[in-house]
Amino acid sequence: MRNSIIISGIFVGIVLINSCVPQKKYHEVNVRNAEMMRSLRATENDLDSTQQSMKQLQELMVNLEDSLAKEQQAKAELASRLENAMSTSSSVRQELSDKEQRLMEQQETLDMLQKLLDEQRAIMENLKTTMDKALVQYQSDELRVYEQDGKLYVSMQDKLLFPSGSATVNRDGREALGKLAEVLNSNPDIQVMVEGHTDNVPIQGRFEDNWALSTARASAIVRILTDTYDVIPERVIAAGRSFYYPKASNETEEGRAKNRRTEIILTPQLKELFELLQ
Repeated sequence: MRNSIIISGIFVGIVLINSCVPQKKYHEVNVRNAEMMRSLRATENDLDSTQQSMKQLQELMVNLEDSLAKEQQAKAELASRLENAMSTSSSVRQELSDKEQRLMEQQETLDMLQKLLDEQRAIMENLKTTMDKALVQYQSDELRVYEQDGKLYVSMQDKLLFPSGSATVNRDGREALGKLAEVLNSNPDIQVMVEGHTDNVPIQGRFEDNWALSTARASAIVRILTDTYDVIPERVIAAGRSFYYPKASNETEEGRAKNRRTEIILTPQLKELFELLQ
């Protein structure tokens, strides 16, 4: 609009000049007018170029703003991932720390268990040595001391303890039980189980069956240990197993003789071990 007004003014000026001025002046005006027209076209070109440059700059700015927004979004995502990674890393470190702590506690428990087992093993080895010395005078077919499954067994044949078919302990048996009781009283933490065993030949006489005989014999020995030799009753258990737990075959006289026995089973105190395993 502005350019049209300028051009109209120039045209009017030319007309006025042609009507009012001499030829020379007219020529000068035409020259100046041509120069003004060139200048105007140059200005218009510059304006177009400037507008084009501004348009390009605006497009560039839009692109830059878009790129900046994407970079900020990517930065935010990276920051979120980093935060999550750090949180995960912290959780993993805590979990590892907890596992290490549990492993240390378990190792301490295992070490304590091993220590207690070693102590119990040493106690039982010492007990066996002491029992062997105390009962050294008895022959292997009368009495045997052996270890099995962490326990100490004193296996006494019936010919050392009882007359045939009887639950009354004889003099030699009482002497043997006295020597055994001395060792028991020197080791108050040892638990004692007395098990009576028979062969499979049916009993005849005052007892109902072999089970009654085996139980009566175990009870008789318990009474001698506690009443005569002062073994603490709370430590002692009496049990009869009849012929259901033989050491040898009941098909031969030799096997039946081995099965007619009373076993005094000595067990270490395991309370501390049980407490650790809970």
